[in-house]
Amino acid sequence: MRSSPLEAAHEAAGATFTDFAGYRMPVRYSSDLAEHHAVRSAAGVFDLSHMAEVGVTGPDAVAFLDHALAGSFGAMTVGRAKYSLLLGEDGGILDDLVVYRTEEHVFLVVANASNREVAVDALTARAAGFDVVVSDDSDTTALVAIQGPAAAGTLDALVVADRLQPETPLDELRYYRVLHALFDGAGVLVARTGYTGEDGFEIYSDPSVAGAVWDALLETGADRGVVPAGLAARDTLRLEAGMPLYGHELGTDVRPAQAGLGRVVATEGDFVGAAGATPAEGARVLVGLVTEGRRAPRAGYDVVHDGRVVGTVTSGALSPTLGHPVAMAFVDPDLATEGQLLHIDVRGTAIPSTVTPFPFYRRPALRQSESS
Repeated sequence: MRSSPLEAAHEAAGATFTDFAGYRMPVRYSSDLAEHHAVRSAAGVFDLSHMAEVGVTGPDAVAFLDHALAGSFGAMTVGRAKYSLLLGEDGGILDDLVVYRTEEHVFLVVANASNREVAVDALTARAAGFDVVVSDDSDTTALVAIQGPAAAGTLDALVVADRLQPETPLDELRYYRVLHALFDGAGVLVARTGYTGEDGFEIYSDPSVAGAVWDALLETGADRGVVPAGLAARDTLRLEAGMPLYGHELGTDVRPAQAGLGRVVATEGDFVGAAGATPAEGARVLVGLVTEGRRAPRAGYDVVHDGRVVGTVTSGALSPTLGHPVAMAFVDPDLATEGQLLHIDVRGTAIPSTVTPFPFYRRPALRQSESS
């Protein structure tokens, strides 16, 4: 089992660990609820060093990514990030990724930890004929994230203290952007993406620097309510935000449009998986479900309508923020309309559930900007 470079810090903080994708990772420090609420009200600091980082470098980098992934990268300028998909030849999803363009001919592809070998092998094989170098940089890259409304202020304080020195002002770093910076004199990448539905940042560094980054975020953010957060809170946060998880909502048997990701797929070009990316007619599609009562549906539970099984729950939980259960499920397309009443079979009890658009939770700043 692999260990995070921050394992000693997690042990000192009293973390409970779990085996996640072959890594010994913290699942919680205090309680799942406390860490979840801290991210929504202040901020949480996450160790994501188990994620896979793949470097793509060379003059053909854009052409290669246009071929290897289900997106178009020609218009992507330096400093931008892009969500993309790695498809199989038949159009099934091998992994979902975030791609950063850090220099003119240099890209960083971040894959899920469980798909590290799949992503590295597929990208390496697809590089044939292109003037690029594909490198697995996972073991030489650590990743610490801070998510929540206090995240920006915490990083600003580190800039004022001259510990974090971004190449451009931090307040110019917009959503889905990345910049180079120094942390205590060491080169790092600072990205503004996230997986919780809150504003937040990720700091990519050498493993030797990760401990200082982790400590600095927690120490500087302590007065703001910033706490360490584990994988359990991350899962309920991403569920509230309606963000899919590989192995639950995404997999080799799922085509992008089924999971609501048709917008990610390029409409032109000859990329791997293009021919099979369109799902079969009548294929089930991903929907959000809000259920009555307090009994949370779980992955694998049947979705029922008029006495017949019409779908399957892929993720579900009692939402800590909203106070009622929410779920993601694949259902028959004719029953995927907003407001459609369905039932979830929760251990023999049919729980009324209503089809609801994603996300279940939208942070206040977004709600205000959309109403203005």
